[in-house]
Amino acid sequence: MLLSPVLTFIVLVVGILIGGVGIGGVLLVPALKYLGGIPLHVAIPACMFSYIVTGLVGAFIYARHGTINWPLAIKVCVGALPGAYIGAFLLPYFSAIVLELGIALLILASGIYAWRNNGPPNDDSGSETNRCSSTAALVAIGLITGIGSALTGTGGPLLLVPILIWRKLPILTAIGLSQAIQVPISVMATLGNLVYTEVDIKLGLTLALVLGGGALLGAKVSHMLPVEILKKSVAGLLIAVGLVMLYRLPMQL
Repeated sequence: MLLSPVLTFIVLVVGILIGGVGIGGVLLVPALKYLGGIPLHVAIPACMFSYIVTGLVGAFIYARHGTINWPLAIKVCVGALPGAYIGAFLLPYFSAIVLELGIALLILASGIYAWRNNGPPNDDSGSETNRCSSTAALVAIGLITGIGSALTGTGGPLLLVPILIWRKLPILTAIGLSQAIQVPISVMATLGNLVYTEVDIKLGLTLALVLGGGALLGAKVSHMLPVEILKKSVAGLLIAVGLVMLYRLPMQL
């Protein structure tokens, strides 16, 4: 499936945002719906399929820079695996209006949180593991992230990054973990979608190709530029998109 030039550019930007600050995938589903005319129940499974590539690309780059805490990543992924499958199972039971409302509120809340919260500095002082809770809490965080991501087509970072920042993890460590968690969430959600709904493989591959290139660029940029500047830009964009979606929602009732 070929995307229009405008939609291709937006998907590329989304890939850059995913690779650069983690938050960004939530913009993909609205873009596919409003600019591509693709129904939510088609767009969400295709997006989850495409995030396999962005997760692999992002995790590779962040791992090379040493900004993925693997012990924490494993614990979060243990919860994310069943969570993503559960979310895929629940997806067909939610109407498009409910999903769109949930996505809009998620975008808006995440944007406000990212704008108001500066997060801890990116230093090596203290133990990152100690900044998080117990293993059970990390698994629970992964479970919640997996379910929410599969239901909304956001891939994982949008939910995980704010939670980890709230748990006092350095921003680059949080983003690195969000890159790693995309892979198990996307794989399990795709397997669930193949069983319980349909996956547009052609659309998913097209998105993966464009997103993968953007994620590669974004992951490199994130280690070169101040993360706070990138985060403020993304926060403003998320707030704007969330408000527009909420404004348009009554027109579809």
